[in-house]
Amino acid sequence: MAIASAHLAELQKRRATALAGGGADKLAERKKKGLLNARERIDALFQPGTFLESGLHAQHDCHHFGMESKSMPGDGVITGVGYIDGRPVAAFSHDFTVGGGALGRIHSKKVCDLMDYAIEAGMPVIGINDSGGARIQEGDDSLSGYGQIFFRNVLLSGVVPQVSIIAGPCAGGAAYSPALTDFIIMTKKNAQMFICGPDVIKASTGQTTTMDEIGSAAAHATISGNIHFVAEDDANAFALARKLLSFLPLNNIMDPPHRPVPALSLDRDERMNELVPEDAKAPIDVYQVINLLVDDGDFLEVQRDFAKNLVVGFARIQGLVTGIVANQPSVKAGTLDIDSSDKGARFIRFCNIFNIPLVTLVDIPGFMPGVAQERGGIIRHGAKMLFAYAAATVPKITVIMRKAYGGAYLAMCSRDMGADFVYAWPCSEIAVMGADGAVGVLYKKEISAAADPKAKAAELAADYRAKFSSPYQAAAKAMINDIIEPAQTRGVVAMALRNTLSKRETRPPKKHGNIPL
Repeated sequence: MAIASAHLAELQKRRATALAGGGADKLAERKKKGLLNARERIDALFQPGTFLESGLHAQHDCHHFGMESKSMPGDGVITGVGYIDGRPVAAFSHDFTVGGGALGRIHSKKVCDLMDYAIEAGMPVIGINDSGGARIQEGDDSLSGYGQIFFRNVLLSGVVPQVSIIAGPCAGGAAYSPALTDFIIMTKKNAQMFICGPDVIKASTGQTTTMDEIGSAAAHATISGNIHFVAEDDANAFALARKLLSFLPLNNIMDPPHRPVPALSLDRDERMNELVPEDAKAPIDVYQVINLLVDDGDFLEVQRDFAKNLVVGFARIQGLVTGIVANQPSVKAGTLDIDSSDKGARFIRFCNIFNIPLVTLVDIPGFMPGVAQERGGIIRHGAKMLFAYAAATVPKITVIMRKAYGGAYLAMCSRDMGADFVYAWPCSEIAVMGADGAVGVLYKKEISAAADPKAKAAELAADYRAKFSSPYQAAAKAMINDIIEPAQTRGVVAMALRNTLSKRETRPPKKHGNIPL
C-alpha cells in the first residue's frame, strides 16, 4: 500500500519551513547586503549534491521565557556531512536568520552530535561561525551548550583536523570554540571576533577603541595572531578551507594525501645557487628559496601576516606533503622572538599530530635581543620551539642555508634535537655566535692593541670562521649529514623525505609532555 498523500504533504510542508530558515524576508535582507545565508555557504563549500543534513527538524522546545510561540527552524544551525575533493568532511553553519544564529540547548546538541560522529568516523570538522552568541532566553542551558562544545573541541584536537571560518559576528565566550580549533579563516568584511567589544572596554577600563582595532580580520592576522588566514569573502574562505584540507589527512592515524612522483628527480636547479648573495651580511629572501624548493611554487602559507620573521606553511616536494618552517632574514634578521616562537611551535606540533614531515630552512643569528623580549618571556616562549621539535616524531629534514648561531640553531631542529637528516650549504656558519662578536669577546685586548684594530678584527674573524664555524667542522663531528650546493637542495630534500616516510619512533609512555606555555 502506498504511503498516504497526507503524510507526504506534511513532510514537504515541514521541510519547506525548515529550509526557509528565518523566512523569505530575512533571507532577502541578507542577499541585499551581499551576504550568503547558511545553506548557500554549505552549498558553496561542498561538492554539489553531496551534503547529507542531520537535524533538519530539530528546534527548541518552546518552554523558555519569551520564546513560547517562536519558531526556530533548525534551531539556528545547519549540521551534516558532505564531500570535498571526494573525501568526507563534517560541517556546521550558523543560520543568522534564525534568532541571530544564537546558541541554545538544541543548537549545541546538534553541533555536539556532529562532532561526536566526526571523531568516530575519523573526518575533519569545519565550523562556519556567524552567531549572535548565547541565547539569553535559555539562560544556563546556553552556557552548558558552549561548555559541551568546548569539551569536544579538545576531545577532537589531535584526532581530526578542525577548521573554523569566521564569516560574521563571533563574540564573547563563542570565540573560544574557534580558538580551540587548528586553523581559523576570517573574512575581511562583515566578520568580527572579540571577547569584549568597544562599549564594554570603555565602560570597564575607560579605554576608547574601535571594532577594527580589536575584532577585525586585519587586527587578528597582524597583531594578536589569533587567526591563520584572511579571506576576501565567503567564496575565498571556502576555497582556502578546501586548499588547506588538500594537504591534510582525514585523521591522525592516516598519512597525509601524498602524491609521490613515479620517478624521483635529483636534477640540479642552478637558480638556487644564484639566490645566495656574495655578501654574507646581505639578507636572502626565503620565499624565493621556498618557491624553488616546492612543487610548482605552490606554497600555502599559514599566518602570513603575523611574526613575519618566521615563515610556515604547507607544500609538496616531488609529490610528498610537507610542512615548511623557515627563518626569514629580511625581517628582524630572521631572529626568533616571542611571537615567531609561538607561531612555529604550534605549526610544528600540528604537523606532528597529523603525520606531516617537516622541512626546516635555517638562517638565524639568534633569539631577538631586547628588554621587552626578556621581560615578555622569550626564555619560556623560545623553549616552545625546542619542545615542539624534540617531541616531534615525524620525518624532520633540516637545511642550514647560512647562519646558525647559539641556542637558536638548536631551536631550528639541529641533529641534536632529533633531525633525521641535516644538510648545510657551503656558505653556512654553525657556531655559538657570529665570528665578529666572538673575536670581539675573545680577543678584545689584541684588537685594541693592534696598529689597525679594524683589520686585525677582520683577520681574527676570518680565522675564527675557518676554525670554529665552518660547516666542514660540523661535518667532521657528524653534526650534519652532508654539505651540498644550493642547486642540489630540492633533489636531496626530496630523497631524504622519500627515505623517511617509513619512519617509526616510539617514546616513553606518558599522558603528554608539559610544554612551557
